Amino acid sequence: MKKPELLSPAGDMECLYAAVSAGCDAVYLGGKLFGARAFSSNFNEEELKDAIRYCHLYGVKVYVTVNTIIYEREVDNFIKYVDFLVQNGVDALIMQDIGMIDLVHKIYPDLEIHGSTQMHVHNDDGVSICENMGLKRVVLAREVSIEEISNIRKNHKIELEVFIHGALCLSYSGQCLMSALIGPRSGNRGTCTQCCRMEYDVLSKDKKISKYKYPLSTKDLCTIENIGSLIESGVDSLKIEGRMKRKEYVYLVTSLYRKAIDSYIKTGSVDISDKEIENLLSMFNRKFTRGFLFNENNNNFINPIRPNHMGIPLGSVIDYKRGYVTIKLNHDLNKGDGIRIIGKKDTGCIVDKIYKDKNTVLKAYSGDIVSIKIDDNVDIHDNVVLTTDKELIDSIDLKLKENVRKVVINGTLYCEKNKNLRLIISDGINNIDISSDYIVEESINNPISIDRIKSQLNKLGNTVYKFNKLDIIKDDNIFINIKDLNELRRDVIDELNNKRCYIKKIERRVYSIDLPKLENNKGLNILIHNIDDFNNIKDDDYKEIYIDNYAEFKKIKDKRLIFKLPRVRTNHIIYDKELLVGDIGGLKYKDIITDFSFNVVNSYSIAYLHSLGVKRVTLSYELNDKQMSDMIESFKNRYNVCPNLELIVSSYPEVMISKYNLYKQYNMKDLYLRDKFNNLFKVKDNGDFMTIYHFKKRELKFHEKYFNMGINRLRIECKNS
Repeated sequence: MKKPELLSPAGDMECLYAAVSAGCDAVYLGGKLFGARAFSSNFNEEELKDAIRYCHLYGVKVYVTVNTIIYEREVDNFIKYVDFLVQNGVDALIMQDIGMIDLVHKIYPDLEIHGSTQMHVHNDDGVSICENMGLKRVVLAREVSIEEISNIRKNHKIELEVFIHGALCLSYSGQCLMSALIGPRSGNRGTCTQCCRMEYDVLSKDKKISKYKYPLSTKDLCTIENIGSLIESGVDSLKIEGRMKRKEYVYLVTSLYRKAIDSYIKTGSVDISDKEIENLLSMFNRKFTRGFLFNENNNNFINPIRPNHMGIPLGSVIDYKRGYVTIKLNHDLNKGDGIRIIGKKDTGCIVDKIYKDKNTVLKAYSGDIVSIKIDDNVDIHDNVVLTTDKELIDSIDLKLKENVRKVVINGTLYCEKNKNLRLIISDGINNIDISSDYIVEESINNPISIDRIKSQLNKLGNTVYKFNKLDIIKDDNIFINIKDLNELRRDVIDELNNKRCYIKKIERRVYSIDLPKLENNKGLNILIHNIDDFNNIKDDDYKEIYIDNYAEFKKIKDKRLIFKLPRVRTNHIIYDKELLVGDIGGLKYKDIITDFSFNVVNSYSIAYLHSLGVKRVTLSYELNDKQMSDMIESFKNRYNVCPNLELIVSSYPEVMISKYNLYKQYNMKDLYLRDKFNNLFKVKDNGDFMTIYHFKKRELKFHEKYFNMGINRLRIECKNS
C-alpha cells in the first residue's frame, strides 16, 4: 500500500512553520505575484528563499502557486518570476493557464508542473490531456467521486492530487466567472469576492421559496474518517485547503490528518477520537460535509444558515439582565474563549470574566450556570456557540514553540590512535564522511570516555537533527580535544544541510512551437437552444450555428450546425463532426473550436491550442479591448501569422456551473436567484448540474472594430429559456 503525500497550506512563514512542525510532507504557498489567493499574506522573494531552504532541511517539498490566468503584458514578468523560483530550488509549480504551462514546460522541460484544480479536470479525457501536456501531477476537480478517482488511477500514471479538508467552491473546480463579471474581482486572478457566500433569495415564478439567506454557501469538506478509502484509491497527494487560515488551524488540521494517514497505513484503521473531531469543528467549520468526493447528498452539501464559522454548541441563554447574560453550559468554557449568541441579532465577544455563584472563575464546566457581560440585548432560549477555544489555541502555540519535529540521522565516529578523527552521518539518502585535521593522540592522564564523546556529538542545538543510532569506534586510552570534536560535528552537519538544500540546476531552453496553416474567414456565428431559434434564422445570417441539444437537431441537414459539447461530462462521447468544446478533455477530439471556458487571455494559449489542431479559439470573458489588442498583436509579431479567434459579443454569460443543483433541492421550475440589489440570476437545470447566468446581457457593439482588431468570428447567443 502506497503512503500518499500530505500537502498543507502556508499563507505566511508562521503557517509554514506550523505545517512542517505538524508533520506535512509538502507545502503549497504563493508569492506576491500570480497566486490564486491574492488576499493571503503570501511570501516576498527573500521569504520564499528562506521557506524553500527551511522546508528542504526537513525533507518537505515546496510547491509554489502561479495559478492565475496571465495577461499578455504580464508574460515577461511571469517568466522572470519562474526563473527566480527555479534558481532557488522550488520543487514544483501549480498552474492553471494552459499557455503558460506550455511555455514553462518548453523552456524548463525538467521542471515539475502540477495542473491546478481550476483547470477543471473532471474526467478521463482531461487527465489524458494533462499527461500529454507534460504535467507531473493534476489536481482533480472537487466534484470527482472516489469511484471515478479509482478508475482514473487504473488508466493513468500521472500523479493525482485531491482536496481532503477545508473550504469548497460551489462552482465546478473553482472555475467561476461570477466574481469577475459582477465585481469586477476575478477568482481566476486570485481576488474572488466569494459571491457564493453572499445573500440571495431563491425565486420561482416571482415568489420567494426559501427562508434561508445563503442558498449557495457550501459546508466545509472533512474526510478524515474516510482517509482509508482515499489511500486505497491510489491518490498520490492529499491536500488541505487553507492559505487564508491562521497557524493554529494549519497545525491542528495537518497533525490530525498526519495521524489518520499514519494509523491507517500501520493498522488498516483510522485512529481519530470524537474529541479530535470536536477540535476540528472548534477551530473552524461551516458544518462539515464529505463532499461529492464521497457522493454526499445534494441537500447535505450546503449550509444555508451561515457562510462563516459555526463554532460548536456551548449552551443556551436562560436569563438576561442589565448587560449580563446567564447561560446554562453544555460544554466547558474558559476565560479568553470566543463566543457567539445566535438570536434576532447575532452578537459575540471574547470572554473576559466568568461569574459562577457570584464568584469569578477562570473555567466553568458542562452543566454549570454562568454569567457573562455582553453589550447587546439577547433573548431567553438563544443558542450560544463556542467560536474560539483558548485552551486549544494555547496548547497548539506551546507545541509550535517546542517544534518537536526532527530529522533522524545515524552516525559513526572513528577515533583511532595516530589517525585523523573521522565522522560519518547519514539521513537515509545523503551520506557525509569528513575527516578532521586533528590526529587522535594517546592519553597520558585522562582518557576520554565513550559517554563523553556521545554527549558532545548529541549537542545538535537548534539543528533539525537528532541521532537515532550513534556508534563510536575507538581505541583504548586516547585523548580527543573537545574543541576539535565539536568543530568536526559542525562541519558534518553543515555539509548535510548543504546536501539537503542542494538546488538542482535545470537547463533553460528556447521556446518554440509549430503552428498549422490558419484560415481566417470573417463572419457572425450564433448559439441556439431549440428548433424555434433555428427557424428564425435566415440562410445568410450566420456562418456557423452552435447547438447544445443534439437530439433535437438530429434530422436537420444544415452544414452550419456545430454541436456544443457539455462542459461537464464523465464519458468520452463518440462524435465525428465538428465540436465546440468547453473542458480540457475536449481537446482529445478532432475538428474542434474551444469555448470561452478555456479562459484564453494570452497569445501563448492561442498558439498552444492551434498547435493541437484547434480550428478556432474563443476568447475569455475576462478580456477588455486593450488586452485583446495586445494579445493579437503579440501573436502576429511572434508567429508572423494571424490567429483564428472568436469573441462572444451578445449573451447572458454563464457565470457558474455547479454539481449542486437548486432544482433537486427545491423541486420547482423556473428558478432565479435575487441578490440584495434586486438583480435576477437565471438558474438552469442541466440534470447532473446547474448553470447560473449573469443578470446583465453582454452587448459589445461596433462589430467592425473587432474584425479590424484581428478577430475572425463574432458570436451571438440566444437567451437560454
